[in-house]
Amino acid sequence: MTPSSRTGLVAIQPLKKKRCAACRRGPLSLLVLEEGVPRCLDCADLGHLVFLPRGDTALTRRAREESTLSVIVMRFNRRKSRYERQGVLVEEEGLARAEERCLADAEARRRRRARDAQRRAVEDDRFTEAFAAEILRLFPRCPAERARAIAAHASMRGSGRVGRSAAGRALTEGAVTSAVVAAVRHVDTPYDQLLMNGVARYEARRRTAAAVETVLRGWREAASDFPQSSQPF
Repeated sequence: MTPSSRTGLVAIQPLKKKRCAACRRGPLSLLVLEEGVPRCLDCADLGHLVFLPRGDTALTRRAREESTLSVIVMRFNRRKSRYERQGVLVEEEGLARAEERCLADAEARRRRRARDAQRRAVEDDRFTEAFAAEILRLFPRCPAERARAIAAHASMRGSGRVGRSAAGRALTEGAVTSAVVAAVRHVDTPYDQLLMNGVARYEARRRTAAAVETVLRGWREAASDFPQSSQPF
């Protein structure tokens, strides 16, 4: 059985030790079958090519584009009873040009990622400020620094917290209030200590509910002096 040559020139990684039928060099790591007999790459006029293993599709494609001559390298898989591609033989200069093109693409992707990260950071800062402003609208006596801390925690990208939910992104009163309640529960009550002591979550919430409400009531004072409309971000 020989590999298909429909895709062009083919070289083989032999499973058994083979010698070149012309120069008797061996054992060969790569060979070309000519008229059914093995020949080394030098005798097949392919010795100037370099091997590029499979794995990087873009580099392989560009190396073949940049090379006047290229050869597919195959090896027989006994378990599957078929030849499988292992890589290509390409001109060294063509491979170097292909690598330069891929490096240029990688640099372009790096710059794009940096721009995207900067844009997301600006968007996150704007949203955190809007979230903090909504906290202060609903709880006007909440300290400004505390409002910003709650907003930053609730709206952290990738956190899955309420600030990243659809309701949170819309700055609904329910979502903003939920973020404030959670922050007060963890910071201003012994809720976390109760959990560490083995108290069930719902029981811990029940025990700290009054303390949470006391803080919220204090922060809500004078809320009637502020407009009640909420605008989506």
